[in-house]
Amino acid sequence: MIKWEETTELAIKDVVCQLQEGEYVINWHWAEGVPCVYVHRSGYDEPFDVNRIDDEAAFKLYTREEYKANKGLREKNEGIGRYTYRIFPCRLENGKPVMLVPAGEAHIVHVRTGKAKIYYSFKRGRSWFSPYQSLQIRIFSEIPVPKDVLCYVKKEGSPPTAKDDGTQYAFIRDLQAGVNLLPEIEIRKKDVIRLFFTDGKKYGEWYELIPE
Repeated sequence: MIKWEETTELAIKDVVCQLQEGEYVINWHWAEGVPCVYVHRSGYDEPFDVNRIDDEAAFKLYTREEYKANKGLREKNEGIGRYTYRIFPCRLENGKPVMLVPAGEAHIVHVRTGKAKIYYSFKRGRSWFSPYQSLQIRIFSEIPVPKDVLCYVKKEGSPPTAKDDGTQYAFIRDLQAGVNLLPEIEIRKKDVIRLFFTDGKKYGEWYELIPE
């Protein structure tokens, strides 16, 4: 069990992350007298409660000497995801580290290891005499995508330029990794369909939407 105590000092701050050729490097400012740190990694949206530390294996002890030798903390960039790193300073007590838990978020950095690509295309059905035709949306995603991430927009006569430029429709189910064939819909021949993020600023950091 890790021994810990709260602190008011900013012994770790200015935590930053950079991607470098297949790995990401995390750097921070050490206060004088901090011999080592505990590094904790979690999913971006996972809550952290220091009062419920029950998995010592989730913490990595990292010394100042290791930091200098590696010019930071280096982690392999494997796959696609978003993570939160917490860098906890330590003091030594009888030669053993005691983790110091500061207030605020100066010791925290959020890491994004790449954008998942989402490819989409449309297949229109033939209709010689009717003003309407069927349309099916095909989506290939590198990872599962919740249904509220995307929407499709229909506009008559020209392609919609944004999610509010036309009639917006929500997705009815989550997307799986791989090929997703959506149920056919009926549209006018002059209608043009495009896919958009429901929140471009938020989801644009996680995914890349690519028309085929």
